[in-house]
Amino acid sequence: MEHTKAAELEPNTPPEAYFTGDVAMTATPRLPEPSKMRSVRVTFQPGARTAWHTHPVGQLLIVTEGHGWACTEGGTKIDLRPGDVIRFAPGERHWHGASASSAMTHLAFQEEDESGASVAWAEHVSDADYMA
Repeated sequence: MEHTKAAELEPNTPPEAYFTGDVAMTATPRLPEPSKMRSVRVTFQPGARTAWHTHPVGQLLIVTEGHGWACTEGGTKIDLRPGDVIRFAPGERHWHGASASSAMTHLAFQEEDESGASVAWAEHVSDADYMA
C-alpha cells in the first residue's frame, strides 16, 4: 500500500493549448505496471473548459463539486452535478468544463493505448459552442 497525502499533490496550470479559462489540474500517482491507468483531478473556474479532444481507450469522469457541462460532437450539452458519472467511448470527440456561473471539479480516468497516448487534443471550443 502506498499513501500520498493531499498536501503532497501539487496542482498545476495545464497548457493553454488544451484549455480555455482558469483551470487547475492535479495528477494523481500512477499505478505500477502493468496498469495503463492515468487519473487527474481538474478544477474549472466559471466559464473554463477543455478543448475538443478524444481518448483512444475512452474516459470516465466523476464530478465531485460544483456545476459543469459536457458535450459530444453533434450532441446536446448536458448538466453535470456532484456524484454524476460520465463515460466517453474510445475516440468520441467531446469537451467538458464548468458552467458559465459555477466552478466544477471532477476526477478524470483514462488509459494509455499501446503507444502511450491517453488523449488527442484538437481545437478550442468556441464561445458559441460552449453557450449553445
